[in-house]
Amino acid sequence: MAPQDARQEAPATQRNREPILEVLLQVLPASGTILEIASGTGEHSVFFAPKFSPHQWLPTDVNPQSLASISAWIEHCGYDNIYPPQTLDVREAVWPVETGVVSEWLETSPITAIVNINMIHISPWSACLGLMAGANRILKSGGILYLYGPFKRGGEHTAPSNAAFDEYLRAQNPEWGVRNLEDVIAAANAENFVFKQIYQMPANNLSVVFERSANE
Repeated sequence: MAPQDARQEAPATQRNREPILEVLLQVLPASGTILEIASGTGEHSVFFAPKFSPHQWLPTDVNPQSLASISAWIEHCGYDNIYPPQTLDVREAVWPVETGVVSEWLETSPITAIVNINMIHISPWSACLGLMAGANRILKSGGILYLYGPFKRGGEHTAPSNAAFDEYLRAQNPEWGVRNLEDVIAAANAENFVFKQIYQMPANNLSVVFERSANE
């Protein structure tokens, strides 16, 4: 990597991208644009996008350094089915993808799925609620919402390593922490999403899949 290269690297991406891809290939719709929320370094974006062509992949993040990294990875890889990354804070009442030039991009290929990897445990609970509300506004009936990360089940951690990770997160920010899966499902249900399936993933993580119901 060149000294001035804005690309960032996250070691976890190398470990989890293949198992995540295996699930995404099973659950994502056959067409449309895939909106990735909290794209981080952008490594997932450039790994997944060519696997889903002719889908369009739309990466987003709230962090300027992450957005620079995503742009650098896109430029480095040169794939033509990734949109330029957009600034997006899930807690906003209207997301940028709903208005302006981005909404014009999406007229011919609307968003049919939202992918969110490793966000809700390193953000306030309001971010999870904002994610559900925004997904409800954007996705039509049958749209897919995919979450990946560590979760508690029945209020209990699924492994000692997750309990230690939760303690570490809460020490960084008391509003962060491993979420209870049942609370996440309830938040999704409140925004017209039906819980579909759980996939057990490496390192005590879960893939959790929801589908947008026909209820408005």
